[in-house]
Amino acid sequence: MDLYEYQAKDLFAAHGVPVLPGRVATTADQAERAAAEFGRTVVVKAQVKTGGRGKAGGVKLAETPEETRAKAGAILGMDIKGHTVHRVLVTPASDIAEEYYFSFLLDRANRTFLAMASVEGGMDIEEVAATKPEALAKVSIDPLTGVDDAKAREIVTAARFPEAIADQVADVAVKLWQAFVKEDATLVEVNPLVRDPSDKVVALDGKVTLDDNAGFRHPDHEQFVDRAAEDPLEARAKEKDLNYVKLDGQVGIIGNGAGLVMSTLDVVAYAGETLSDSPGGGVKPANFLDIGGGASAEVMANGLEIILSDPDVRSVFVNVFGGITACDAVANGIVQAFELLDQHGEAVTRPIVVRLDGNNAEEGRRILTDAQLPGLQQVDTMDNAARAAAKLAAQGA
Repeated sequence: MDLYEYQAKDLFAAHGVPVLPGRVATTADQAERAAAEFGRTVVVKAQVKTGGRGKAGGVKLAETPEETRAKAGAILGMDIKGHTVHRVLVTPASDIAEEYYFSFLLDRANRTFLAMASVEGGMDIEEVAATKPEALAKVSIDPLTGVDDAKAREIVTAARFPEAIADQVADVAVKLWQAFVKEDATLVEVNPLVRDPSDKVVALDGKVTLDDNAGFRHPDHEQFVDRAAEDPLEARAKEKDLNYVKLDGQVGIIGNGAGLVMSTLDVVAYAGETLSDSPGGGVKPANFLDIGGGASAEVMANGLEIILSDPDVRSVFVNVFGGITACDAVANGIVQAFELLDQHGEAVTRPIVVRLDGNNAEEGRRILTDAQLPGLQQVDTMDNAARAAAKLAAQGA
């Protein structure tokens, strides 16, 4: 889960990282009142989960409350790289002597953590990384020992931070690491980390990505969820503990196991491409849905309910490889899912293609054949089942 800047800075402050005060506003009137409260020049900053806000005109100085109102009104509603601005952060302007960059992140390639720091921070840090890689220090972090004062000093030295503020940056590094670990983040980034004319170091901006897989350890992270921006189907799936991601296609996908579901997306996309010249062709997967190893009736019913709630879905492909959960149990789950949905007044009306393979596949197929479920057809192979589901979706256009 990516955080908005104001959320990241609140999290930083909770761990002792120096930040400036700020007020979040969703209207120009609120922004004006916030500026009046600070009584000084402020910065009005668009709150969107993407970079490049400054270059897009989403960060503006305002010297008076009235000017703040006008600037906020211009920023609210802006589109920045496909993200609509619904709120702004109003914060006191800072005198900046120098801008730096600092981050901790998950280094997936090397299966460890990485610190990155540079004395050339700011809006063009990506260009610095690309054209002057020597200006961006990269220091591996041992997850068992983490970042203590000595490691922080190593990072500060590698990035060549000025000696006058080296102790402060090292202290910020330790506190950022504590935030990174204690909040189960995969990224904490400060750009810019600024030095003011009095040599005080402040985190002027913040970016944080939290690991959703660790959410069970952090009930307080629920406060960071942006309900207004959350896809309603994904929100409903999350409430039912389903691994669901909404896509922009027409073939609903249910599988057991992330790898199988990813493969299913590929074969459905390929099948849809082969129909691109047909009426209603060019269909694509409508979602990622992994029901895991235990395909119980309730889980299957919840999965079908979520998928069939998507008005874009024209057909459903259930692709299951029986392992720990045998195919006969999956088949019984599908039969009971139809019954449960019917009892809920949500009878299945769109065609469903089922491919069962693996443990007790033959028995599972027999169960589905005997059940004679309306609109359900079985196909033996994954490729043929994908083509059948794609064709049904194209016909339903």
